[in-house]
Amino acid sequence: MSIEQDIRRIGERAKRAASVARKASTADKNTALAQIAAAIKASADTLLRANAEDLDRAKTAGLDAPSLERLALTRASIDSISEGLMQIQALQDPVGQISQLSARPNGLEIGKMRTPIGVIGIIYESRPNVTIDAAGLCIKSGNAAILRGGSECISTNLALFQCIQSGLEDAGMDSSWIQLVQTTDREAVGALLRLDDLVDLIIPRGGKGLIERVSRETRIPVLKHLDGNCHLFVHEDADLTMAQSLILNGKTQRYAVCNALETVLLHRALPQAFLNELMSALQAKGVEVRVCKETQARLAAPEQVRLADESDWLTEYLGPILAVKTCDDLDDAIRHINQYGSSHTDVIATAGLSAAQQFVREVDSSSVMVNASPRFADGFEYGLGAEIGISTDKLHARGPVGLEGLTSEKFVVMGTGQIRQ
Repeated sequence: MSIEQDIRRIGERAKRAASVARKASTADKNTALAQIAAAIKASADTLLRANAEDLDRAKTAGLDAPSLERLALTRASIDSISEGLMQIQALQDPVGQISQLSARPNGLEIGKMRTPIGVIGIIYESRPNVTIDAAGLCIKSGNAAILRGGSECISTNLALFQCIQSGLEDAGMDSSWIQLVQTTDREAVGALLRLDDLVDLIIPRGGKGLIERVSRETRIPVLKHLDGNCHLFVHEDADLTMAQSLILNGKTQRYAVCNALETVLLHRALPQAFLNELMSALQAKGVEVRVCKETQARLAAPEQVRLADESDWLTEYLGPILAVKTCDDLDDAIRHINQYGSSHTDVIATAGLSAAQQFVREVDSSSVMVNASPRFADGFEYGLGAEIGISTDKLHARGPVGLEGLTSEKFVVMGTGQIRQ
């Protein structure tokens, strides 16, 4: 059987499974999640052995440090993955919820009901936890899923998939509800992207190359997660101790994540002492700082930083590098963010309500924060449980995508025999 034929059969099974999944009760879905969580905990040794195989191959292939970090599993992370399913179980089931119910003058009652999307294809790289997060969210939201992980984590994903299958079967559910593309051949991605008659939504999670390929090759709607080029602007009235804390946390808590800080914008009126103290604190953490000419001219030790170029304002480093630029004022900072940012997460440090309100209103990003670390841009931190990704699109879902983002709405109209005159 060719790859094209194999992927089409997976799609056909998913379409059949979706018609059953959308009717599943909340209790049945929660039972399936609990069984999968138990299977993951019971299979910890198997998962670690499979992950070690992937890590060995990845190191031999020269995978970079951030990618290796995303790939690695530990006993603690396995427990966390299992616990994540139980957190999804505890969330309110969005399917069937009716909102915006209103009565029309003719007596009709009209509302909107949450409904599963159908079949979701999820294409991702490196992170094995996505396999379980995606499966769990699709189960709870009543969607069938076709998962296609990266070749670098195939052994881990196959082991995790066995846990999913075991859990679904133990719960008495159709194992076709969640399927995994088990070949590492890149043609499988192309075949999946051509299933516009069977798949309702594609969600790619990975680098810019993957996102661009998916957007270019498919006619299926795509929920995109682009770069996390996140900014923090320090306003002239900011609490500078707090601002420095936000910058250090945003940049150095974890590097290889999409909500890490990549560019700091400084109001021109900030004192030079703050600038020098910030540079020292970043360098003490091992961060390479790349600055504009104006910022460099104000430093006590300009030779310790590198002069930034245009590409630095556009770069998601995913490593210990930070770009720093001086801005004329709040308007200048907002212009910079909207020009160079990736519409992911941007922050202002300010003590002023007016500045905060303008920043929140005018910065065109999926998450806009005031006096908080960008590292909070996360589905769990937002109370959504696990997330399928952070959408930087403007339609359907934006920001961290949890259960509700994996549903659509349909109008429900209740009448008593009304006819239109």
